[in-house]
Amino acid sequence: MEGSRQPYSSADMTTLPDYTSARISGGWALHAYGGGGEDSLDRLLPPMNTPRRKSTSQSKTEPPFLRTGTRTIYTAGRPPWYDEHGAQSKEAFIIGLCGGSASGKTTVANKIIEDLDVPWVVLLSMDSFYKVLSPAEQTLAASNDYNFDHPGSFDFELLVTTLRKLKQGKSVKIPVYDFTTHSRQKDWKNLYGASVIIFEGIMSFADKELLQLMDMKVFVDTDSDIRLVRRLRRDIMERGRDMEGVIKQYNKFVKPSFDQYIEPTMRLADIVVPRGGGNNVAIDLIVHHIHSQLEERELSVRAVLASAQQTQPLPQTLSVLESTPQVRGLHTIIRNKETSRDEFIFYSKRLMRLLIEHALTFLPSKPCTVQTPQGPEYEGRSFHGKGITGVSILRAGETMEPALRAVCKDVRIGKILIQTNLDSGEPELHYLRLPKDIGEDHVILMDSTVSTGAAAMMAVRVLLDHDVREENILLVSLLMAELGVHSVAYAFPCVKIITTAVDKSIDNLLQVIPGIGDFGDRYFGTDGTAKWSDDDDQETPSY
Repeated sequence: MEGSRQPYSSADMTTLPDYTSARISGGWALHAYGGGGEDSLDRLLPPMNTPRRKSTSQSKTEPPFLRTGTRTIYTAGRPPWYDEHGAQSKEAFIIGLCGGSASGKTTVANKIIEDLDVPWVVLLSMDSFYKVLSPAEQTLAASNDYNFDHPGSFDFELLVTTLRKLKQGKSVKIPVYDFTTHSRQKDWKNLYGASVIIFEGIMSFADKELLQLMDMKVFVDTDSDIRLVRRLRRDIMERGRDMEGVIKQYNKFVKPSFDQYIEPTMRLADIVVPRGGGNNVAIDLIVHHIHSQLEERELSVRAVLASAQQTQPLPQTLSVLESTPQVRGLHTIIRNKETSRDEFIFYSKRLMRLLIEHALTFLPSKPCTVQTPQGPEYEGRSFHGKGITGVSILRAGETMEPALRAVCKDVRIGKILIQTNLDSGEPELHYLRLPKDIGEDHVILMDSTVSTGAAAMMAVRVLLDHDVREENILLVSLLMAELGVHSVAYAFPCVKIITTAVDKSIDNLLQVIPGIGDFGDRYFGTDGTAKWSDDDDQETPSY
């Protein structure tokens, strides 16, 4: 239920799809790989017989959960990044980290993230944005004669576009660079949702447009001897190079490029961090400044929505299923607090099927002529669009998926988990998994109930950030409060809102009144008061 959505236990979450395969959302990047660390010189060089590991670059981010055995514990959610009008009003805070190769930029970034202790931080590496090499350049790279430490080696156009979209809260695709073959892999990684973006790379300060996107610029200054030893260790162990080739490349390209292109940009930095990750004083200053900036950007969306006085008539984008005797009879059963859980599930499913069938009538169609088995032609209609995707707002929205699958063959399904922060009362995005190229589809967004509309607005905003057109979104809910209808329609006037009933008000717990109770608790039997009939063969949802 949207109005009183509570945090789930770890047992609730273990049946969700594997988050790491989606890699869509930013999270706690406490263990992002990369960087040399602050090891002593005698421990940095690898043993000569150390096995080589294939190395690829990715966005350095970890999902916001911890896994222990079969348990999954969610640690943080993303608060609203938009206002009550649905428009983005809070851009991500971008920290640019620059420094020479193997200077410890990633170590500094990890320490900042650990001390920062805020949710949804993304660590993005410039290494992902090396240009695609021509065959001639590939040959040079194989013999260590290609200069990867030159500004011309990076795809700044793609980099600026990607970072700008991330700052705006949009979903982006990040290339994955393979350092062993000097090429981009076929599959790119999706990245979405960040309150703070730490962008690190040797040429982070080399482009004016990049500098304009940064809210803070940090230069990591490390002794050249330490950087050389770290680079030897990294390139031999992780990138499959030999020592002679690494030293040749360092003397021919790395050191001259540092002197010519990287070191001069130190003057552009707001803060210089000598000794890298070991400089706790500098890191404390950085963290303190970021905290002060984030506090100024805090938003309160649900409180604004809940206090709003809606005096306007219900919007034209709302469609309520005709209140036939059958529909009212179904509502009577599921609204009755004495209804047993198996009956609640059975009659809810009947109502969901009617609602989904009604929602499909709002999808675009075109004339279509077919020939009947008897020979004559029939003038009919067919769906006019790229595809249909259903997206459920977990957990109660997931109960509507079977009804959608029953009437839409091979429909694609996505999931969004939004929970209420018990301290702030605001909705928070914890998880999402959306099909590829969802921006081309018509999307049926499903939730069981909508009270203030805060969770529904967040879900719509997520879809818009993934390039779904507003007019292609259908918000489908069994029951809505008038306030929720107005909130969604005001923020997103092109979204079609479809429900079986609209109730007048909400209570202090933000539940719809007269309402249906907590739909998720009644459906899944988690309220401790579920009543069962003698028939215990009822199929229960797996969750």
